Amino acid sequence: MTEAPEIIRRYFELAGRPDTDAYFALFADDAVVQDEGRTYRGIAAIRDWRGEVPLVRYEITDVEDAAEGTVVTTTISGDFPGSPFAGLRYRFEEYDADRIRRLRIAP
Repeated sequence: MTEAPEIIRRYFELAGRPDTDAYFALFADDAVVQDEGRTYRGIAAIRDWRGEVPLVRYEITDVEDAAEGTVVTTTISGDFPGSPFAGLRYRFEEYDADRIRRLRIAP
């Protein structure tokens, strides 16, 4: 398994915590997140999206560098029907050491 870059590791560390400025600071101002076929553009939309999803715990099960970006497969668990859920894929399509610019989440 490839090791995830620091910015991606930080994403999973902070995503499971209550709303924090550090989490949102991971994203570029014009970042795009796609989750379950819905697209969220910009920090304000990402904040709204974040308010809609339950906080979960993440277990990274695979990291792969692919043509479309860094793909991280996880098992998520928390207070939601179907927990734990294995095989959720986070495709970090555009990012650098400082900011995530495009993230696609899919089963």
